[in-house]
Amino acid sequence: MRIAVTGGPGQLVLSMGERASTLAHRVEEVGPPALDLASGSDESVFAALAATFGGAGPQAIVNAAAHTAVDRAESEPELAFAINATGAGAVARAAVRLNIPLVHISTDYVFSGEKLLPYTEADATGPTGVYGASKLAGELATIEAGADAAILRTAWVYSPFGANFVKTMLRLAIDRDEVSVVDDQRGCPTSALDLADAAMTVAANLVTRSDPVLRGVFHATGSGEASWADVAQAVFAASASAGGPSALVRRIATAQYPTPARRPPNSRLDCTRLAAIHGIVLPDWHASCRDITTRLIHEIKTEKGLAR
Repeated sequence: MRIAVTGGPGQLVLSMGERASTLAHRVEEVGPPALDLASGSDESVFAALAATFGGAGPQAIVNAAAHTAVDRAESEPELAFAINATGAGAVARAAVRLNIPLVHISTDYVFSGEKLLPYTEADATGPTGVYGASKLAGELATIEAGADAAILRTAWVYSPFGANFVKTMLRLAIDRDEVSVVDDQRGCPTSALDLADAAMTVAANLVTRSDPVLRGVFHATGSGEASWADVAQAVFAASASAGGPSALVRRIATAQYPTPARRPPNSRLDCTRLAAIHGIVLPDWHASCRDITTRLIHEIKTEKGLAR
């Protein structure tokens, strides 16, 4: 199956490119300058997507394009809404015109984080910052466009690519014996490689099956839950086992690490619906985190000529 994935070379886009052959798909990346959701019109977005595979056109679209700088979004809300809301609507309307199914990627930040249990798709949304509000607006724009779409909310994404928490921890451990990490925020760490598999499987289901239940909002995160401090500890353990840097984790409260944007204390998402309807259960985060950390350490050693 041919899949057009929107966005620059970020974690999910690169992960989909890597994982596509495993699932017998062909992924075509559609990003700047051809596709500019920050300032592009409906017509320019449609033209970029329509031209992806020449006259044949892709069989599905995954909209992974997003303004994901959570803190920076607080100071540049116009840009965040242009990409995450207006841009998402343009992609959805293009999908309608092309008569192509769409998988739209969203986030746990559409919730306030105050619920004590994992969030289900039926729970009321209530973003507390610009990033979450813009992503929620993108969900609504996708729905209002009437796209043949599934919306996947995910959380705490990490991968071998780009900037993410796992890579930050490894970098800090190079010259620190101890790293302070927040321990009172809980979520479901998600490998972008696992999310890529899920997004492409959902896309394939939309292409091959017309059942309305396959459409709508779904939660898609790694299995299991953790605090950020738990993830840091797992990263350091895996790194040490692979001969990489490690550090002690000092568990701190969110109040000790203030940020411009408020982080949800509870980012856990209940993925039961995705499993029941699409037959997808993402792997346990411990295993995926270990595999990616080990891979990163091996890549570092290879670059330095230390790998055996």
